[in-house]
Amino acid sequence: MYEKDGEKYFVVESHTHFWDASPENYRNEEYGYGWIDCFYGYHSALSPEEYLWPLEKFQKYSEEDMMHDLFEIGYVDKGIFQPTYLKDFYINGFNTVEQNAVLKEKYPDKFILNGRFDPRDGPDGLIEFEDQVKRYDIKGIKLYTAEWKGSSKGWSLKDDWAKRYLEKCEELGITNIHVHKGPTIWPFNRDAFDVADVDDAATSFPNLNFIVEHVGLPRLEDFCWIAVQEANVYAGLSVAMAFIHTRPRYFAQIIGELLYWLDEDRILFGADYPLWHPKWLVEQFVDFQIPEDMQGEYGTLTPDMKRKILGLNAAQLYDVEVPSEVPQPAAVGAAEEAYPEEPY
Repeated sequence: MYEKDGEKYFVVESHTHFWDASPENYRNEEYGYGWIDCFYGYHSALSPEEYLWPLEKFQKYSEEDMMHDLFEIGYVDKGIFQPTYLKDFYINGFNTVEQNAVLKEKYPDKFILNGRFDPRDGPDGLIEFEDQVKRYDIKGIKLYTAEWKGSSKGWSLKDDWAKRYLEKCEELGITNIHVHKGPTIWPFNRDAFDVADVDDAATSFPNLNFIVEHVGLPRLEDFCWIAVQEANVYAGLSVAMAFIHTRPRYFAQIIGELLYWLDEDRILFGADYPLWHPKWLVEQFVDFQIPEDMQGEYGTLTPDMKRKILGLNAAQLYDVEVPSEVPQPAAVGAAEEAYPEEPY
């Protein structure tokens, strides 16, 4: 938990990883190294200098590093594991459910374990997915539509098999669908991250919540036009958050557009650890305000808005209990229902 100026904030790191991109895990050295080197470029360019890691640590960090950074000094109350397999690049996978499950089992009160599926695995994969859900009691999943698999360079939420897997999610009670729709990561194809397929999926599956990770960057406008008409589409701030340090006005534009088109109930904090350390992100976000010359268009950020974004929204999606000492403002929709407009 974080406290500043008498305000308390419950923090959910909604996009965290325990990955292994060490050379010993390379299946394909060119792509295995190229992938993590691309991540390291984002880490180096957007982190404050005092939070920079050497590449060797960034490739494979320890359990002790993670627990210290998130929960001892990083203010995180709950972390949500988001897996990314990449088994064409890494022998044991980059960041698998099984790897994450080890820490979830060891620290059950600290983590939420999300699963994954790949519709290209067909009927056999559907059986494996159901087994995974039941084995680990999974409540959410992370999808990576640009992931390579053999000769395939990605897939779409519009694919017939993707819809069958989403139907299985409904059947199994999995309601939170995190979809990576953000900046291109080498060597993946930019178009495979396009946010457009979220529109069809959100309309087809209104009982599922689609959390678009990285808010669709660099397609923020496309994302906002989809999210404004689909009430079950949420904005995951991982990657976008990091611009608060090097590009504060750009971050103000991002958060301002999200608040204009969506509202503060559908925006989730994510540090994308270990891409960025939650400590400085939480501190800078709580201190952040939209610049005065932009407030006429975007308004201002209140402590209640920041509380929702930093943790309350994710806690609502995942039924996480929030300590009573943390103020829990009403949802925007609830306020509207309490004070309905006069009929014409």
